[in-house]
Amino acid sequence: MNKVILMGRLTRDPEIRYSQGEQSTAVARYTLAVDRRFSRNNGQDQQTADFIGCVAFGRSAEFAEKYFRKGLKIVITGRIQTGSYTNRDGQKVYTTDVVVEDQEFAESKNASSENTGGGFAPMDRPSPSAAGDGFMNIPDGIDEELPFN
Repeated sequence: MNKVILMGRLTRDPEIRYSQGEQSTAVARYTLAVDRRFSRNNGQDQQTADFIGCVAFGRSAEFAEKYFRKGLKIVITGRIQTGSYTNRDGQKVYTTDVVVEDQEFAESKNASSENTGGGFAPMDRPSPSAAGDGFMNIPDGIDEELPFN
């Protein structure tokens, strides 16, 4: 089985091209910065990112062109595809991309604009803060809002 699920931020606006021929198809290429956590010396958590190339076709590509911008946090599912080509210098270049099958927003527009420097006001609802143990603190009085009590 070849299945990939990634959540990360776009490193730049998607590049859109159209295939040649009678039935031209939109092709969107973008790179996701996906956080990676690992433990280093003295048990300190260091966070880095992997930069993963993604390619979407057809309506998914058109959606990416219309709504995706640099810094936006998205979730994608797809499959890994490898390939190769010979560059202008005659050297063989190997490629690895994620072919996008599904893509979704991973945060609200307000949260996105805060992270990308937009000027939108944050939501009125208090946001839960992260505790030192890695779990979120649930604000008091939220039980009435949960649909599955």
